[in-house]
Amino acid sequence: MSQFNRRGWIKGAGAGLAGLWLAACDKLNENPAALGVLRGAEGLTRRAQRLVTDRKALAREFPPAAISADFKPNGSVDPDDPAYRAHLANGFADWRLVIDGLVERPLALSLAELRAQPSRTQITRHDCVEGWSSIGKWTGARLGPLLDQAGLKPNARYIVFHCADSLEQTLDGSGQYYESIDLIDAYHPQSILAYAMNDRPLPVAHGAPVRLRVERQLGYKHAKYVMRLEAVEDFAHIGRGKGGFWEDRGYEWYAGI
Repeated sequence: MSQFNRRGWIKGAGAGLAGLWLAACDKLNENPAALGVLRGAEGLTRRAQRLVTDRKALAREFPPAAISADFKPNGSVDPDDPAYRAHLANGFADWRLVIDGLVERPLALSLAELRAQPSRTQITRHDCVEGWSSIGKWTGARLGPLLDQAGLKPNARYIVFHCADSLEQTLDGSGQYYESIDLIDAYHPQSILAYAMNDRPLPVAHGAPVRLRVERQLGYKHAKYVMRLEAVEDFAHIGRGKGGFWEDRGYEWYAGI
């Protein structure tokens, strides 16, 4: 199936099934056998896609004329986290992107330092699991060179993106948004930490000061309000252990398109 047709199929299926899937999440979470089957199928899907596609194959890129006039923001649009509000109030002058975990050289980069890193600009389509899509122009620091600067340790397998927004208020902190990708996607040429959208600083509604763009996956993987990158061997110590806020609530960890 071509990339274009696969994206179209996912969008159509997502629009029809999103409500059923969300309604079923709680029931699935109560059924370990069902979750095991889903995780097995997800793994097969991921492996099958990577057998038939180049690991560095690019998502489709578009001309400037295709940029959407109205790009709907997904997820949180204005985090109320006190630390984030303080950063926003002073124009992110004191904000630092922390890169730690299983790395040899932990980093803490200012926004100016991040903008000075090797960068990439791309015009791509954002496909939401809810069934809508928009095209935007993104500029940001390439993720691979940042990880090389930090020096991943041999047992690092995933990169976790810790964010400033919370979608639920929970006693255990599991309502804090986070996402993760493996090293194949982390080193993909189009994986960037975007600080600009459509040639302007990234708006708050779209994740300022930086958001992840991982163009071969669905929208919920594109973490916004990124504060910290953590290199890990597994997810057991984070959230509910499934690799992401929505994954902890029943979504697939791998959302490739």
